Amino acid sequence: MGYVTTDDNVEIYYKDWGPKDAPVIFFHHGWPLSADDWDAQMMFFLGEGFRVVAADRRGHGRSEQVWDGHDMDHYADDTAAVVKHLGIEGAVHVGHSTGGGVVVRYITRHHEDKVAKGVLISAVPPLMVKTDDNPDGLDKSIFDDFQKNTKENRAQFFNDVPSGPFYNFDQDGVEASEPLIHNWWRQGMMGGAKAHYDSIVAFSQTDFREEMKTITIPMLVMHGEADQVVPFEISGKKSAELLQNSTLKTYPGFPHGMPTTEADTINADLLAFIRS
Repeated sequence: MGYVTTDDNVEIYYKDWGPKDAPVIFFHHGWPLSADDWDAQMMFFLGEGFRVVAADRRGHGRSEQVWDGHDMDHYADDTAAVVKHLGIEGAVHVGHSTGGGVVVRYITRHHEDKVAKGVLISAVPPLMVKTDDNPDGLDKSIFDDFQKNTKENRAQFFNDVPSGPFYNFDQDGVEASEPLIHNWWRQGMMGGAKAHYDSIVAFSQTDFREEMKTITIPMLVMHGEADQVVPFEISGKKSAELLQNSTLKTYPGFPHGMPTTEADTINADLLAFIRS
């Protein structure tokens, strides 16, 4: 574990576990969390002989709480700084939710020949918000409410999200886990409010459609059909159609936070793709 300083002088926290000569998987977390959200995956793949790396995005977790640069270009550049510092070109990059957007932008901004494969899990690409040429997207008022709640009562909002739609704990027949809710809240509250506020624009309004068409490396798109946060029809389905070399796996009943609640299934499918 350590820190790397980016070109614009921001301290980015990262974890780096496993043998230095092992194949590398780089994990990118969702909003408003941290590298800790990948515990179930990092421990699993460490046991399978991989070197696993995960970083806290700027303003999130243990990274520096700077007030600016909370956009996909900076997130990709910060990733590049960690990759360069550790010398891990050629890794598999796995992104959940907002982290999926970071994976796409990193591949297209920093050359896909530095990435072996990519994985998008419950990811925000290609474009979440409704626009004239994206009529199936979600209304901007939804994300405006996200920003309002983050600004006015972040502690309450960061309890409501995991208690409800993130893990589908608000659905009939789904048993809530208080430890998971508390861990989500803990991770969120570690980060900076300004970073979380700005990141909502980044994950909802960044348009990845054209750049996704240029990606040729193997990409796995994984999405829960019961995802209430990033609905499959506007995200995973369209991403798989835009990517040149994609495999789509969908999961009936799985929530947005399926890497945590359905870790056994997700890990097995990830392992099969990475080793294929």
